[in-house]
Amino acid sequence: MSIGRINRTKGIALAAITSTAVAAGVILIQGAANADPAPTLDQAKKQVAELQHQAEVSGESANELRGQISASTARVKALQAGIAKQQAQVDGVKRQIGSLAVAGYQTSGISTTAQLLLSTNPDQFLSQASTAQAFAGQQNSTLRRYQVAQGKLTDLQASEQTELAALQSVQAKQDAFKKQLQTNLDSAEKVLDKLSAADRKRIEEENAKEAEKARSERPTRSGDRESDDKDIPNVPASGRASIAVSAALSQLGDPYVWGADGPSSYDCSGLMMYAWAKAGVSLPHSSKEQQNSGRRISKDQLMPGDLIFYYSPTSHVAMYLGNGRIVHAPRPGKSVEIAPMDEMPYNGAVRPG
Repeated sequence: MSIGRINRTKGIALAAITSTAVAAGVILIQGAANADPAPTLDQAKKQVAELQHQAEVSGESANELRGQISASTARVKALQAGIAKQQAQVDGVKRQIGSLAVAGYQTSGISTTAQLLLSTNPDQFLSQASTAQAFAGQQNSTLRRYQVAQGKLTDLQASEQTELAALQSVQAKQDAFKKQLQTNLDSAEKVLDKLSAADRKRIEEENAKEAEKARSERPTRSGDRESDDKDIPNVPASGRASIAVSAALSQLGDPYVWGADGPSSYDCSGLMMYAWAKAGVSLPHSSKEQQNSGRRISKDQLMPGDLIFYYSPTSHVAMYLGNGRIVHAPRPGKSVEIAPMDEMPYNGAVRPG
């Protein structure tokens, strides 16, 4: 190979290497430029709060399907009980058919004419022949009963399969909401991971302090309030509403946990469900369904114990205390607390019971 050709080859290789290095450098620079900068403490708090709220939205959507799943499960169980009962009936008729078949076989070896000729008592034989005809009619009747019973069993089994498919579909939807809830919580955790150890510890200490403050505001066993905070109303509730309010306030400081309804952790609708259950009123475990579980009232008609709903579509519920305050389980990462009623977008209210 000539020296000139060798030099040209080296030049091409060098150019290729240089181009690759430059391209890699550009990619690294762009990657560094596009990398999300670490958020400030305030930015992180806002991002985490939004992600935790979205987790609550998914959680309440999953809660909304609880009623459908419970009802569908009950229908499946009822169908399965009906199938078992009908199967027993079919089996009973089948045993009757078997017995009739054996009896029929024992008299079917020779013809009726031959039996008459061989009989020592023709009159008795003719009487028996009449009984045999009745026996044949009994066989036909039993077969018809079997067909009817088997048809009912087949219908029940088809209904069970339809109901099971519907149940599995609803459960799949709920699982998808649960997955989204966890995805949002994981994303919130990733935001916190970007903070310094000192900032993260500060957030943890703030949350713990808020929970401790809320616990200090719980009523005593005599019903008195321990806190001297003038913004916290001395709730003038009566009757069942008074019992529900007292039950909700007694959970102050307990952590938010999706799907929980007590006795030591709650989600927003779980807290309302728990509190009103103490007053003898049954509520569904879903903020949307709770909005249809009482008499609708306007904002100026609010009384302690009423349920207030937030966001559109509804994804949060709280209990009104009076004086513009509510008690609620805010969102993942927080604890049951007293808060201003207007800190979230208002979407109606109902009075349970």
